[in-house]
Amino acid sequence: MTVSVVPTLDLEHAIADEGFDVVIGFDEVGRGSLAGPVMVGAAAIWARDLEDSDPLQVPEGVADSKMLTEHRREAIFGELKDWCAAWAVGSASNREIDEWGISYALGVAALRALAEAEAKLGIDGNGLFDGRQMKVGAILDGPNDYITKALGTFDAPMVPVPANVTTKVKGDRYCATVATAAVIAKVTRDRLMVELGARPQYAPYEWAHNKGYGSAAHRKAIAEHGPSDLHRLSWHLV
Repeated sequence: MTVSVVPTLDLEHAIADEGFDVVIGFDEVGRGSLAGPVMVGAAAIWARDLEDSDPLQVPEGVADSKMLTEHRREAIFGELKDWCAAWAVGSASNREIDEWGISYALGVAALRALAEAEAKLGIDGNGLFDGRQMKVGAILDGPNDYITKALGTFDAPMVPVPANVTTKVKGDRYCATVATAAVIAKVTRDRLMVELGARPQYAPYEWAHNKGYGSAAHRKAIAEHGPSDLHRLSWHLV
């Protein structure tokens, strides 16, 4: 029997207690897809909102996005965006994945999300908010910190405040910010793949159903029609 785990803000509290002003949860979607971009969601909260007289609570209904139905993810999408102090979804295209490899592409996508989230928070290009230097802590789902590895590299965007990254295996199950980022990224990417799949040139691949992943129908269509300009040519496609 599968035990349902409700995400908490325990790790977010611990990071805030270390003196960070902002805590951002990150999670990826589309890593194993055959087509389309990889995306990394970012869900940011202010540390002060965890400590005030009416502290931030875990948003109702949030859970590991893989354990939620598509209908449920869509239903809570707006609520989760409103719960965050700021959110963003960074992406790396199929061509960037082919050129850079998936790990580095994920790092760049995450840094794109981080830069956008910091801008939405009002942090300026020098890392200041109301004249004070910000400290940003991050929780990244999984065992590997691909965000820090991509910092300062040629293709990566400039980020006003580099995040101090804590990795957390199954972070999308246990950490509310990561679970929120996961749902936001999943819904954003699914909607994009459905939209793309409706275009005549991509219709044979049935992305509305498989979202670019390697279903039998998708692989059969690649074998019959060849890959499209949105397929990852470095992947084993058929």
